[in-house]
This record gives sequence, C-alpha cells and structure tokens, in this order.
Amino acid sequence: MDELLKFLVKALVEKEDEVVLEKEEDENTITYHVKVASADLGKVIGKNGKTASSIRTVMKSIGAKTHKKVFVKFED
Repeated sequence: MDELLKFLVKALVEKEDEVVLEKEEDENTITYHVKVASADLGKVIGKNGKTASSIRTVMKSIGAKTHKKVFVKFED
C-alpha cells in the first residue's frame, strides 16, 4: 500500500526526490502524511481537489480489503 501511494504521488510531481511519506497506524486506521515540494502541491491536489480525492479513493478501497480506514493528508 505504501509503495502504491508513493508511486502515484511521484508520477504527478516534478521533484520526485522531495516526496516524503510518513505513516501512522492504529488498530483500525492508517494515516498517511504526504509531503511534497511547495511548487508541486498544486499538482498533487489538482483542480478543486479532484486529484487528491481520487488518490484518497484508491487508498480507501485498498484499505477496505484489510478492514482499516485509510486517510491521506497532503502537506508542503
């Protein structure tokens, strides 16, 4: 799951080496903090947040297989 999220974000940004993925895992939830360069934040979020919403949907559907809620937070 971690590798998929990192792959999706790196495909969108120009500064791939500045992508940092932090994971917090509890009993029923997984929270990902995705940090990208300030210039790339808009590319990851997309118009009206549609790209970010799509990434979150993919991650939530994968999390459903493991019966965990998945949250993705984007930061610069």
